[in-house]
Amino acid sequence: MTAKPLIQAFFDEPTNTVSYLVADPATKKAAVIDPVLDYDHKSGKGSVKSADAILAKAKADGFEIVWVLETHVHADHLSGAPYIKLKTGAKVAIGERIREVQKIFRPVFNAMDVSGEGSEFDRLLKDGDTIEIGSLKGEVIATPGHTPACVSYKIGDAVFVGDTLFMPDYGTARADFPGGDARMLYRSIKRLLALPPQTRLFMCHDYLPKGGRTNYAWETTVAEEAARNVHIGSGVGEDEFVAMRTARDATLSAPVLLIPSIQVNMRAGKLPPADANGVHYLRVPVKLEF
Repeated sequence: MTAKPLIQAFFDEPTNTVSYLVADPATKKAAVIDPVLDYDHKSGKGSVKSADAILAKAKADGFEIVWVLETHVHADHLSGAPYIKLKTGAKVAIGERIREVQKIFRPVFNAMDVSGEGSEFDRLLKDGDTIEIGSLKGEVIATPGHTPACVSYKIGDAVFVGDTLFMPDYGTARADFPGGDARMLYRSIKRLLALPPQTRLFMCHDYLPKGGRTNYAWETTVAEEAARNVHIGSGVGEDEFVAMRTARDATLSAPVLLIPSIQVNMRAGKLPPADANGVHYLRVPVKLEF
C-alpha cells in the first residue's frame, strides 16, 4: 500500500500561494514545500509570519523539518527557505535546471554574485531522484514548461505540482517567462496525468475563477484534472493547447512581485549582497522609450 504522508497546507492570500508541511507519521521527519517570505513591495519590508506559522505547527506536532523543497524559482513571491533553514538546519533543494534560470537572469539584473551553477542551493535534483523524509520516499518528477527548472514531488500518494497545474476550473500555468515553453508544459502535464487516477495533486497556487466558486482550494486528483481541467482536460491535443496557451499568455501582465522574486529566489531565497552601507537593494531594470 502506498504510504500517506501527513499534509498541512498554509495559504498566503496576498500572493495566492500554498505552502505545505509534509511529514512522515512513523518517524516525524518532515519537509516544507514552497515556503513564503512575507514581503510588502511598497515599503520594502519583510517578515517571517508565514514561515513562523509552519514552524509552530511542526513544533506542536513534534516534527523535525529536514528538507525545504522548492518546485521552481517563483516569480510571484519571495521564498522563506533561508529562514526555515536557519531555524531547523534543513537542506534546501530545487531542480537541477536552476542553472539555466540563473544564467538567463544573471545578466538581466547584473547579478554577478549568482553562480550560474546552482551552488546557492544544498541539493540540485534531477528527474527520478529520490529524497528521504524519514521512511517516506520523495520522487522527483521533472515538469518543465512554466520554467525550465520546474519539478514536482511525489511523496507517497501525493504529488506537489508547483505551478504546472492549477485546480481544474482554473487551468494551467503560463509559459511565457524566459525559458518557458508551452509545448513542454503540455508534455509535463500529460506525464502527471499518466499517474494513477486516484493520485492526490496539490497546487502551489489558487485563484478564484470569475463567476465560479468563492472558496480557495488546492487539492484535487489526477482523475479530476484529466476529466475537467478547462485547459487540458478531456483529450485536448498538444497543438490546440499550445495555441491556447500562447494566445492567453499574450494577454497576461507581469506578476506584481516578479522583479524582487526572481532576484531573491534564484539566490535560494537570499537577498542580493549588501552595498558598502550595509543595506540590501533590489534592482529594477529600466528601459525608457521616447
